[in-house]
Amino acid sequence: MKKKKGSQMKINKIAYTLGLASLLFISSCNSTKYLSENDHLYVGGNVEIHRENLDAKRKQTYEESLENYLMPKPNTKFLGMRFKLGMYNMGGGPDTATNFFKKWLKKKGEKPVLLGDVNREYNENLLRNRMENLGFFNSYVTSDTSINGQFAEVTYNAYPGNQYKIRKIDFEIDSLKDLGKDILNHKNNSLLKVGTGYNLDFIINERERIDNDLKNKGYYYFSPDNILVEVDSTIGDHKVDLFVTVKPETPKKSQSPQRIGNIFVYPTYTQTSEGFRPAKPRQSDLYNDHLYIIDRQNTYRNKVLANHIFFERGELYNRIDHNRTISHLVNLNAFRFVKNDFVDNPDSANTLDVYYFLTPMQRKSIRIELLAKAANVYNGTEANFNWTLRNAFKGFENLNLTVFGGYETQTGGNVNLSSSYLRYGAELGITWPRLLSPYKWTPSRRFIPKTYAKIGYEFLNRKNAYTLNSLTFNYGYNWKETDKKQHDLAVAEIIYVQPRNISTSYQEQMDTVPTLRHIVDPQFSFGPNYTFTYTNTMEANRTHTFYAKAGLNTSGNILGLIQGANYKTDNSKKLFGTEYSQFIKAEADFRHYLKLSSKSTLASRLMIGTSYSYGNSSSLPYLKQYYSGGPNGLRAFRARAIGPGSSVPENVGELNFFADQTGDFKLEINTEFRSKITNMIEWAAFIDAGNIWLQREDIYKPGGKLSKDFLSELAIGTGLGLRLDLQFLIIRTDFAIPIRVPYYNKGDRWVLKDINIGNSKWRRENLVFNLAIGYPF
Repeated sequence: MKKKKGSQMKINKIAYTLGLASLLFISSCNSTKYLSENDHLYVGGNVEIHRENLDAKRKQTYEESLENYLMPKPNTKFLGMRFKLGMYNMGGGPDTATNFFKKWLKKKGEKPVLLGDVNREYNENLLRNRMENLGFFNSYVTSDTSINGQFAEVTYNAYPGNQYKIRKIDFEIDSLKDLGKDILNHKNNSLLKVGTGYNLDFIINERERIDNDLKNKGYYYFSPDNILVEVDSTIGDHKVDLFVTVKPETPKKSQSPQRIGNIFVYPTYTQTSEGFRPAKPRQSDLYNDHLYIIDRQNTYRNKVLANHIFFERGELYNRIDHNRTISHLVNLNAFRFVKNDFVDNPDSANTLDVYYFLTPMQRKSIRIELLAKAANVYNGTEANFNWTLRNAFKGFENLNLTVFGGYETQTGGNVNLSSSYLRYGAELGITWPRLLSPYKWTPSRRFIPKTYAKIGYEFLNRKNAYTLNSLTFNYGYNWKETDKKQHDLAVAEIIYVQPRNISTSYQEQMDTVPTLRHIVDPQFSFGPNYTFTYTNTMEANRTHTFYAKAGLNTSGNILGLIQGANYKTDNSKKLFGTEYSQFIKAEADFRHYLKLSSKSTLASRLMIGTSYSYGNSSSLPYLKQYYSGGPNGLRAFRARAIGPGSSVPENVGELNFFADQTGDFKLEINTEFRSKITNMIEWAAFIDAGNIWLQREDIYKPGGKLSKDFLSELAIGTGLGLRLDLQFLIIRTDFAIPIRVPYYNKGDRWVLKDINIGNSKWRRENLVFNLAIGYPF
């Protein structure tokens, strides 16, 4: 049989890739290939702390922290193998490489790290110094080398002395001077506390705290280095006294607060090879009596730009306004570079002139994305065209146009109902960096609030089934209250979906499986939405971190009440010829992350969704309903294939195509243990539980209504996963199996006894593989 050329090329590429991987594997296993008999490959250092009264968790924390200081680092490992050392060996090791490929391998690889490269005395001194910085004075460290063949590791035995505690803290500051008064006024905020252990890091942080307080009182030229903290460790009983003072050699300028003089803003500045060369301001450039905006072409509206400059002439310099101004100018997304200079005013002592040099971004930009999709039997493509106009109306507005289109078709198995589709559409949106409201409303000066408006259209053509025309409109506000709190208020959200061209074959399926009808019902919802988000997950040093998101979604409530809509009495009302939805929907997503160690975390999530449809609606519209299953939820069940309640999913066609299972209520609980194997590889074990329910009885979904027995209808799945952390994204794989199936008879819902991993039929019907980007929660 003659092979096709394309197939042969594909086979060759696969063979080449597998061959290279095999060679790297073999080379990494033979990592001592080029070592002489007297050389030993250094595989790492371990620190063991010897102190009886130190609890196990604290001891482990200290040991892991100290190991990070050991030098040199051993050769990089990936999945337990030294691949980079293997590449170096494949390139000929220490031999002079003449082959281009071998040179490339050596360049990308790593030379072997030898035991002879380890300076044990240096590491001992480093560890001892670090322990003394933590208050363990009179510590000492010994080391020992373990050799196993041509591999060697070093164990450092650390013997910390008694940790010294702080007995007294004296601020020896001259209270008659302004500088002394300003320091003493905030000494109650000191990070140094009587009774706590001595810690050099705390002393460094205390100097920075004093400097930060002074910066907010005008002391621009002050530095943490001007603060001296003297330590007296001779008082006995393993205690120390601390004396905080200002160094006598501190410059006079550093001891005087500075005021703001002239403020110059160059919003269209271009950086040249000669650096920043400001144009001389003219009288016409003066705005609002205190700000020079040098913008001869009127590129930006002065009033809008001035709103993001927080300094005012004559006020004391302060770091808060300094950082806030820089943050705003950067987050306007209009400038490539933001440069800030402070210069002594030549005409006034202790006065700073402020300069802002702003280099604009390109006003127009285009981005094109081409995506390919591949699954077991489905393949397709999608294209996105994005056009952005910055500073659209001279007020830093961003105008964005997105045009998209995609096609997906079934390329394997038997042809199924609605197995391929064509979709295309467009969205036009604009964002203002301020709140456009009839009321004066400033939630926070620290962050830039935004007003947004978006209108979009999408056409979906499901082959041999139906077509859908969708129109959406959103107008609202987005603002941050703090680093941890964010609000999103959509004053108006309108969704209009109109079905067309429902095929005879799909109509026949709807007669057999009535739940399919809900997908092609006309949908019209309008009303305000609100979402609140809280998170402190950015605080990596915390043992417990949280993420919480809560939202309220409404539609047609006021109009429905005015019109007296009531579907129960066949008194459904229409707007623009279409029945509108009337509901209240609330949902919450709460996540907790417990840091068990530097390499392991226990992540948990609780999701609750509820709704109440009334008046013009008996249930939520299809696009607003809840569903369960899939790679980010119940991973042991396919997406939209579980629930509602104990109702049995309905098969359509020969490929076990499920009509989407949706509902009005949702509960989901997830717990996942995550642990790093290497810096790039992480494994996980998880368990998921949840389901959806209906607000009212549905004769086509018996057992779907929410009842007091809802906990007995939870679906439960468990599994294992691997994650590849590429820094810029995380590729996640999860293998999951169901252990509780809610639509089985009550006594048979637990299926643990039926698990049979060795049976191919059982694996085909129960083992679910999920491939996704990012963590599930």
